[in-house]
Amino acid sequence: MDPRLQRRVQRYGWDKAASHYDRGWQRQLAPAQARLLALADLRAGERVLDIACGTGVVTFAAAAAVGTTGSVLGTDLSDEMIRIARERSPGAHVRFERMDAEQLAAGDSSFDAALCALGLMYVPDPGRAVGEMRRVAGRAVAAVWGARKRCGWADIFPIVDARVRSEVCPLFFALGTGDSLRALFEDAGFTDLVGERIDATLVYDSGDEACDAAFAGGPVALAYSRFDDTVRRDVRAEYLASIAGYRDGEGYRVPGEFVVVAGRAAAR
Repeated sequence: MDPRLQRRVQRYGWDKAASHYDRGWQRQLAPAQARLLALADLRAGERVLDIACGTGVVTFAAAAAVGTTGSVLGTDLSDEMIRIARERSPGAHVRFERMDAEQLAAGDSSFDAALCALGLMYVPDPGRAVGEMRRVAGRAVAAVWGARKRCGWADIFPIVDARVRSEVCPLFFALGTGDSLRALFEDAGFTDLVGERIDATLVYDSGDEACDAAFAGGPVALAYSRFDDTVRRDVRAEYLASIAGYRDGEGYRVPGEFVVVAGRAAAR
């Protein structure tokens, strides 16, 4: 895919998803975010960069860890995500800016730590983004979705692509396959690497909740916004059929997997 097109799809897609994102995904992503923050081992007074920050869930947790003597900058490609995050900002030591993960407007070694929770899958060149993390920070932690076969919700992409070419992320699960994410960190020059796989369960109280998260608040939101009511009913029914094996009463317990990798910047 043309990288410029992919960036536009991501920018405007997440603008569409922003108002639905926390309701659909905050509790589902919590295990990956908690482990990422634990591996980051943030200390009071540190300078932190949170890439692909979304509405600021990880940013605010990082801000609490470093305190008012530290600082946190959250960046995202989506204007709407940044707007929401700014409205929630707890103080002057937390800032948000729209920024491309592959071209960070920050000086070399300007942060103690760089974080990226569930954002690298959407970057046209994730290796370049990890290289930028290495350039600007002394250590870094990233989390991505795991292997496709371990993510029970994965049929959302072919369901949407059967109706319209969504251009969301052609290699969405690639970084969660094998040691791909660890290899990106190694290639970028990180050392003392730690990698973990985390089993998770995405809990939805109803079919509507599962569908709203998948379609309105997730990576296919831009395509979904262009569907008429008939197509929306069809894709929601097809998605629920794809996760029917995970039905739990009126709700669903859908398996998922995350991969988290942390490393320190090698001496230049």
